[in-house]
Amino acid sequence: MAKPSQKIHSSTQKFTEIKDILDNVVMFSSGNACLIIEVTATNFALLSKEEQDAKIFAYSSLLNSLSFPIQIFIRSKRIDISSYLKLLDQEAKKTQNQVLGTRIRLYRDFVQELVRVNTILDKKFYIVISYSYLETGPVGSQTSVAKNAKATLELKAKSLLSQLQRIGLLAKTLEKEELTKLFYEIYNGDMIETNQTADNAKTLIIKAQNSI
Repeated sequence: MAKPSQKIHSSTQKFTEIKDILDNVVMFSSGNACLIIEVTATNFALLSKEEQDAKIFAYSSLLNSLSFPIQIFIRSKRIDISSYLKLLDQEAKKTQNQVLGTRIRLYRDFVQELVRVNTILDKKFYIVISYSYLETGPVGSQTSVAKNAKATLELKAKSLLSQLQRIGLLAKTLEKEELTKLFYEIYNGDMIETNQTADNAKTLIIKAQNSI
């Protein structure tokens, strides 16, 4: 007789090995952990030759000064701007200013053609700092493991953030909500609708309307 099928209970955590996110620290089931720093990009191509050489030298010095390993993660994702185009359509119909309405429609057509011809990517740059439970030796409770990981990682992050600031790069440590969003997007596809773009566009439209 065939046995009744058993329910399979699994979760994303089982496949990603992420056990928990405590403040700004990602805890893994192995007892290891990591902290992620987001770094704002700089337009290297627009710099002069002297500025480029200075950036390269400063970056090389940063890497050589590190006393712990890091992982550099560059994430490119396609941007879905359908909500942005829809917003432009709505604003063009809603405005009482004919000149502004015409400008919005022309801009909307330009953006649609630009996206049709080119793949629009959003690039994000991250530095991952890792922690191994071997760094602090055996500890008693799980709480102690998390506390040691947090203290060790934040000390490393403080040093790295200071060096990034010296070479003119803006950087920040990702907190729990930002980490949750990052991992959700990574494991649920690479094309994300950009509501933030739509919000920014609405602000610009309102400003333009007031100035005409």
